[in-house]
Order: sequence, then structure tokens, then C-alpha cells
Amino acid sequence: MTLVILTPVSSRLACFLRTCLLGCGLVYSTLAFPFVISDIRVEGLQRISAGTVFGAVPYSVGNDIGALEIRQIGRSLFANGSFDDVQIGRDGDVLVIIVKERPTIDSIELDGNKAIKTEALIEGLNESGLAEGQIFQMVTLEHIATDLERQYVAQGRYDANIETSVEELPRNRVAIKVDVYEGNVSGIRHINIVGNKVFGDETLVDLLELKLPSFLSFYTKDDQYSREKLKGDLENIESYYLDRGYLNFVIDSTQVAIASNMEDIYITVNVIEGEQFTISDVDVVGELHDIPEESIRAILITRQGQVFSRELMTASEENIERALGNAGYTFVSATGEPVMDETDGDTVTVRYFVDTGRRTYVRRVNFRGNTVTRDEVLRREMRQAEGGWASTAYIEGSKIRLERLGYFLDVSVETPTVPGTEDQIDVNYTVQEQPSGSISATLGFAQQIGLILGVSYQERNVLGSGNSLTVGVNRSDYQKALNLSYFNPYHTVDGVSRGYALFYQNNDYDQRNIVSFSTDSFGTSVNYGYPISEISRINFGVGIESTNITTGAIAAKEISEFVAREGKTYDLVNFTAGYSMSALNRGLLATAGRSQSLSMEMTVPGSALEYYKINYKGQQFVPLFGPLVLRMRVDLGYGDTYGDTVTYPFYKNFYAGGVGSVRGFKRSSLGPQATPFMPNQFNETDSIGGNVLIEFSAEVIFPLPFVEDQRQIRSALFVDAGNVFNTNCLDISEICHDLELDELRYSAGLAITWITGLAPISLIFSYPLNEKPGDEVERFQFELGGVF
Repeated sequence: MTLVILTPVSSRLACFLRTCLLGCGLVYSTLAFPFVISDIRVEGLQRISAGTVFGAVPYSVGNDIGALEIRQIGRSLFANGSFDDVQIGRDGDVLVIIVKERPTIDSIELDGNKAIKTEALIEGLNESGLAEGQIFQMVTLEHIATDLERQYVAQGRYDANIETSVEELPRNRVAIKVDVYEGNVSGIRHINIVGNKVFGDETLVDLLELKLPSFLSFYTKDDQYSREKLKGDLENIESYYLDRGYLNFVIDSTQVAIASNMEDIYITVNVIEGEQFTISDVDVVGELHDIPEESIRAILITRQGQVFSRELMTASEENIERALGNAGYTFVSATGEPVMDETDGDTVTVRYFVDTGRRTYVRRVNFRGNTVTRDEVLRREMRQAEGGWASTAYIEGSKIRLERLGYFLDVSVETPTVPGTEDQIDVNYTVQEQPSGSISATLGFAQQIGLILGVSYQERNVLGSGNSLTVGVNRSDYQKALNLSYFNPYHTVDGVSRGYALFYQNNDYDQRNIVSFSTDSFGTSVNYGYPISEISRINFGVGIESTNITTGAIAAKEISEFVAREGKTYDLVNFTAGYSMSALNRGLLATAGRSQSLSMEMTVPGSALEYYKINYKGQQFVPLFGPLVLRMRVDLGYGDTYGDTVTYPFYKNFYAGGVGSVRGFKRSSLGPQATPFMPNQFNETDSIGGNVLIEFSAEVIFPLPFVEDQRQIRSALFVDAGNVFNTNCLDISEICHDLELDELRYSAGLAITWITGLAPISLIFSYPLNEKPGDEVERFQFELGGVF
């Protein structure tokens, strides 16, 4: 900053002297003389308004100022951060401020970065004050370059280099270019743990995320060093010892050495194990109010005589807080502390310090963001009652129930304290609505089904009532269908549901690789559901169905015999019952949890056909290691007749083979085959299905590389087994097997399902493991709209 005093002379001379003095940076000898400001003149402004300068100057017209005040003005202007240089002087009694503005950033160009995405770098630059349109400061750019190099070093890229350049542009602008040389990631060449005696090197090294190079390292990249990984690995070692009673365990030091080639890393970890401690006693300290201490002790996992474990102590803390939170003590805190016994050097007393606070009651349950869905629809999902004490389980359970409705993109909950009270809270649920209805037209092609045309309208939240309405029309070479359904999940306040359905179907099984016949069916049904837990229901229904069978020109012997015995038209009254349970983490492409369902269909006595049909489906997801998940699936079915009906209706048979069944075989091609009325020259047969279904499947789900959002795609290696059987084979049947495990078919392969905007697409690459003569094999299968 340059201070200049201008004395009154002629205007031209004053202008000349001001220019010379300010340009040369001279300080006039009258600097020490104070003066009264008669005016303030600002020069040199281009983009910045004069008001910004006046606002930074702590003095105004009429104030007395001297050298001290002028220095204060200079500090204030520089503190604004907008100026490269500030010169202050006087022209008579006029305070003159000449500024040089800092340039603005016109553009920022990044080149060479791959490990750190450009979007992340730009965001970091913006947060640090470097953004297009902002004032440029060289010191900020230098700091950012240094910090960026540190980030690459933390990733193990020790030879990374950052170079920056600034190009001056017209109108006081600059263009910034950042050239990034990321270098190579340094690899682990040796890991040495020193001082461990209780646990061997192999045991401790297995705990580490950092690994020595292996044949999978090119994919897992677990041999690439990073500071964050090492920090996490050291915490894993510490937790391993603390969970096994070594309370005095410490990591004494850690050395990371890098070879001269800047690519090979050698890690040495020095540890002090200490002694192992056992638990001599467990105490619960604190005011528990009306909660018996015995009930708290019953949920503790730590026990007298156990080897101390920090993991079990933490789990016990969570159990205490959960139990007391459910009893209304919302702000409870529990802290476990191992206290070493003075008399015995290798035992500890675990003390749980419990601060329950006051019991908290819910004043109101409020909903925000539900612009379409009515309050009553949300309120009926609540398990937390107004006026009752606050229960953590009920509040969180209510949130989960809102999420399962499917009407909301996001659900959050807050429990603020009511102002002026110490024992009341409000429970505020904030929801973000998402579209709950759709009108869609379908045009597609599926294997063995042919051209698919469809129009459907579905609304899961009609006028915000929570009721659903579905209207659909579908047509393909295999099926023509019309359906209309309406469902009310809360027909009663207790959660009893009721649904209605009308349908018409024309199925030509010959187009689906099944024996030549077709059915025309129409009917109606009503169904009631009763919740028996938060995740399971039982269902009962009754329906009326009329079916007419049309056989082919030369019908198979099994069909001809059934039609001759039972006729072609059947008016049936069906009774259905079922149980369903779902604890999956999501409805489509689940990766965790389990689900199962058991359903039964039965015609009432006196119907044209008297039969029953039972089907059980279940699946279980089991985490393996890393991102791998094991999915096990089972599908079992059985049907039979009763009363006067002798032969089980063939058009109610189960079928096996294809996507969703035993992959690697043609759809619905397995099991008993229809006996042709007369043999054909190719000895071809068609599947007629069976009254017994057995299917098992095991899949190892793994993430596809280079795919960021794995929720939209699932890939799995699978092994399938299954078939259909007939327990009442007719004498005329030539290819018909009773329940024989030797007739199970097996296949293995790779399956990929992708959820697209049009429909799910499944690609199956499979190999039948025990193909037999007559089996129809498909090693590649494509399914539009199918999910395996």
C-alpha cells in the first residue's frame, strides 16, 4: 500500500504531481498532518462498485484523519480481498483512493486427471474459492495445487505432479489451467508385523484390506497402497485385540517405506500386545426409574467369567439404549467402561453408566410434504400413538411402513422437543411424493411368446386414498387377456384388505411350446387379506370361473381322454387361501433378506371339476464375503383331485424349463410329454406338464465391474435343478414319470438382468449338466420383461 499526500496547487500541477507521486510510490512530507475529509474520490474501479469501497472505508466526509487512520483504511480495503494494490493520498482535503482490481476467473481447465473425477475437482476448487466468475488469488491456486498433490500421495501415487498456469486475458480476466500427472499407484511388496506373539502374522495380515499382490489384484486392486486403507487396517488390528481381551494393546509405531522407483511400498507395524483380561463382575450404574435392573441385566451380552470384548460391550450399550428408548426414555445414553481390578491384575469390572433422563411423551405426530396423499393414509401406518410415551421402535417402525407404501421417494423423521417442556416431543415425518400412477403401452418380443402388445393403466394411490386401480389389455401369440382390479389395503381400520378382480383370458398353449390346445376363461373374484405381523399376511378369496377347452385338429391322447371323460366346458367356484411373508431389502432385484409364500386353490364341492392345487415359493439371501451374496430359491407345487373327478385337469398343470425355472432348457419343455394321436416322422412331442413341481436354484450374485449403480442390474452365477412329474400317469402315456429324483434336470451358467426404462431385460448363458434324449436345449435365452 502506498500513502500519498497531495497539497493544494493548480489543478494541472496537482494532477501532474498526483500522477508522479502515486506512480513512483513517493510519500510526501506532509503525511503526518491530519485533515478533515471534505470528499472521497475513488479511481481505478472497473467491475467493483464504488459502494463496495465506501463500505470498506471506516470513515466518511467530516471525519478527521491522519497517517494512522489512512493505514487503517488500507488494511480494510486489502481485507476485502478484491484488490491487488491500494494507494491512498489526499488532494487538498479530498481523500483519494486508487485501487487495482484483482482479475476474475474466466475459465478453469483440468487435464490428465483420471483417479479423481473432474466433477469432484471442480467442486473442491469452488469450495476453496476458485470458480469461474470469482476473483482470482494466486495464493489460493498454489495452496490447492499442494493439497491436490497430498491427496494423490494419500492414494499411494508418490510420483504425482501438479502444474498450474495462468493466462492473462483482456478486460482483467485470467484463464487457469491445471495439468495433472497422476503417476502410478505404489504397490505393496511386504507387510511386516513386529511384536505379536499371541496371534500369528498370517492371522493379522488376513485382517488387512491391503494385501500382497495376487492373481486377482488386477481386479480387486487390494495391493495398491493408500493412507486411508492403512489407517483402517490399523484400526482393524486394534479392534481384533480389544475384542479378545487385550485392553493394553497399542500400535507402538508404523513405518511406510517407499523404494527409489517410487512404486514399491514396504510396511512395518510394531505392536505391544499386553495381557488378556477376563470379566470379574458386571455393574449397572445410574437411575433406571421404573425399569427393573434385572431386565437390563438380562439384555447384557457381557457376562462374568468371559474374556473381555469391546464389541460385546458396545452391543450391550446399544441393547440398553434400545430397551429404554422403547420404554419412553428417548434421550437415554449408556456408556460401558472396563475398570481394572486392583487386587487381580488380569481382570476387569465392566460398568455400564446409564443416564435415562426423563420419560418423554409424544404431543403430536405431524406430516409434511404429502401434497397428494391424505393425512389419514399416513396416519393409519403409525405405530407411535399421540399422547403415549415415545418409543424408538414404534417411531422407526412407522417410518419403515411409510417407505413400504411406495408412494414416497424419501421419508425422514425428526423428534424435536416441545418448547417450554422437558418431557414432550413432536414426531415430524417429512415425505417426498413420487408419481404413483402410470399409463403405459407395451410393444415387445419374447422368446416362445412372440409379439407382445399391451396397454395398461395403474394407479396405486387413487386420489390420495391409498387404494389401487389396475386396468390392463395384453395380446400376444400365446395369450389375449383383459383384467380389471381394485384393491383397498385398509377396508377396515385394523388393516383388513379387500380386492376385486374381473378377467378374461384366451391362452393358446401351442404358441408357448406346450401341447396343442387352447382355453377360454373368464370370471370374477373377491379377496380379503388379514395382517398377522408387520411383514406377513394371510389371504382368503372366492371366485367364479368359466373355462372352455378347444383341442387341436389331432389332439393328444391325454387331452382326448380328459375331454371325453370330463367334457369341454367347466363352470367352477374357486376358493383360495394363502400366506405371504417378505423381509426383503427391496421389491425388485433384492440382495438381502428373505421371502416366502404358500398358496392354495381349490374348487368347492359340486363344481364341474373338483381339484386342489398347492404352491410354495421361498427365497433366502445370505451374505458371503465382500460384495458376494448367495441366493437360494425353491419352488414346490402339488395338485390332485377329490370327489367325483378322477383326472387332474391338464390345463392346471405345472410346467418347468426356461427363464425363472430351470434355465438352459426351452420354456415349459420339461416333464411328461403328450402322446400324439399318431406318430410324426420326426418323433416330436409336446410337454403336457405335471401335477408335481420341484425346483431348486442357488445363485452367487456379484457386482459387474465398471457399473456404478448396481441397483439397476444384477449378475449371478447359478446352478438350477428341477422338473415336473405326474403321480397319476395314464396307461396311454408313453413319456410320463412319477416322482423320480433321477429325472431332475440340472444346469449352470451366467444370468444378467437389467432394469431399463422399457422393461426388465434378462440375458441367460447356460449349459445343461445332464441333458437327456428328447430334451429341448437353449444355451442362450433372452427375456423381455422377465426377472430371474
